Amino acid sequence: MSQPLQIADDGAVRRITIDRPDKLNALDAATLDALNAAFEAAAADPAVRCVVLTGAGPKAFVAGADIAQMHALSPVEGRDFSLRGQRLMRRIETMPKPVIAMINGYALGGGLELAMACHLRIAADGAKLGQPEINLGLIPGFGGTQRLLRLAGRAAVLELCLLGAPVDAARALQLGIVNRVVAAAELEAETMQLAAQLAQAAPLALRGVLDCVHVGGECGLEEGLQYETAQFGLMFSTQDMREGTAAFLERRKPAFAGK
Repeated sequence: MSQPLQIADDGAVRRITIDRPDKLNALDAATLDALNAAFEAAAADPAVRCVVLTGAGPKAFVAGADIAQMHALSPVEGRDFSLRGQRLMRRIETMPKPVIAMINGYALGGGLELAMACHLRIAADGAKLGQPEINLGLIPGFGGTQRLLRLAGRAAVLELCLLGAPVDAARALQLGIVNRVVAAAELEAETMQLAAQLAQAAPLALRGVLDCVHVGGECGLEEGLQYETAQFGLMFSTQDMREGTAAFLERRKPAFAGK
C-alpha cells in the first residue's frame, strides 16, 4: 500500500504533503491517522519550528473526506469517523508550532475543515473553498460548523453550509477564511518564505501567542487576559527574551535558541 503522505524538511520547516492526487487528496481513515502521527512527530521534534501542509497535484489541497469510504458506514462508524477527524483537527489547532495551510486548489468539506484547523492559510487565486456536505445529505463532521463560525461569523457559516456552494479565493479572503491570496505560480515561494520567517522567530514566544489565542477563543475576556498576563510574565524567564531585547538595544539580528 502506498503511503498517503510525503514528508520533507527544509531547514527548520517541515512540509507535509497529502499524496493521493488520484483521489484529489481525499481524507480516508488511513490518511487521517497518518496525518495525526505526522503532526505528533512534528510537535515533538525540536528541530522543527514551523509546519507547512499542502496537497499533491495541481487540482486539490484536499477535495473532502473519502466519500466511497463513508458511503458504507453505519451510524456508529460515522460517529467514529467524525471523532477520528476531529482528533486530528484538534491536534493541529493546538500545535505548539505554527502550521500554515498552503491551499493549492480545492479545499472542500474535510479539506476546508483541515485548512481551518491550521493557524494560517495561504490560497492560490484559483482555489475553491466550501462545505458542500449538504449536497450529500450530510453536515460537516470534522469541526466545520464550529471553526467556520469562529473565523467568518454566523452569516458566512450558514451560507456555506446550507447552500453547499464553494466560494472562490477572493471571497474567502473577504470573509476572513484565508489570510492571503496569491497567484498560483507564486504560492509555494510565498508560503515557504513565510514559513522560513516564522521558523526564525522566538519559538517560546510563538508558542505563547498560539496558546493565548487558543485559550482566549474558548473562554471569557477576563480569563483570557489573565492567561495572557501569566504567559507574558513567563517570557521573562527565557533566554530568548534576553536575547531579543539585547539584540534590539544593540541593533543586531537576534539568534533565538528556543530556551
